[in-house]
Amino acid sequence: MKLSKGTRLTLFVIVLLIIDQVIKILVKTNMTLGQSIPVFGTWFKIHFIENVGMAFGMSFGGGVGKFLLTFFRIILGIAIIVYIRKLLKKPDTPTGVLYGLAAIMCGAFGNIIDSLFYGLIFSESTFTQVATMFPPEGGYAGLFFGKVVDMFYFPIIDTTFPDWMPLIGGRPFRFFDAIFNFADSCITVGAIYLILFQWKFFSKNEAVAKK
Repeated sequence: MKLSKGTRLTLFVIVLLIIDQVIKILVKTNMTLGQSIPVFGTWFKIHFIENVGMAFGMSFGGGVGKFLLTFFRIILGIAIIVYIRKLLKKPDTPTGVLYGLAAIMCGAFGNIIDSLFYGLIFSESTFTQVATMFPPEGGYAGLFFGKVVDMFYFPIIDTTFPDWMPLIGGRPFRFFDAIFNFADSCITVGAIYLILFQWKFFSKNEAVAKK
């Protein structure tokens, strides 16, 4: 039986969400905060941190900012769903556009799950204690205030500035120091793909809308 375009797209999103959550749960329940596991030499590591704010470890305005950011992610995710459903009704919509948007939506919802539920279902991760799932004493935070699990670290260049350099001599230098997760990757890859390969579709729609 041939699956419809909408069904294939739904399965794509579900698979990405499962991958994202499986990785996060494995890291959360097997690693202490700050623990690092080399994967390929020194340039790719699984390094467990928790992000209380935006993607790639950035923060945003404490508790209120955290709530607003999670709320914004939910609104953004719903808006993308509505837009994808609208595009599905148009037979001339490129498949790549749908999958690029679906990847971005999946990334948004992957981190929404962390923010909404991880504080409820996990104990606190510390530098000495691995978190447990569904602890009898309850989770470490309320709804909307869970921390996003990040783990992918690519310190491609990890060195120090030469001692002879003024002001910065001897200081560490790392190229691409961000630590991120699979959901962040979905957002980034989806956005870059749409910009590089599907810009004609969006520019055409913009031109039509201006008429």
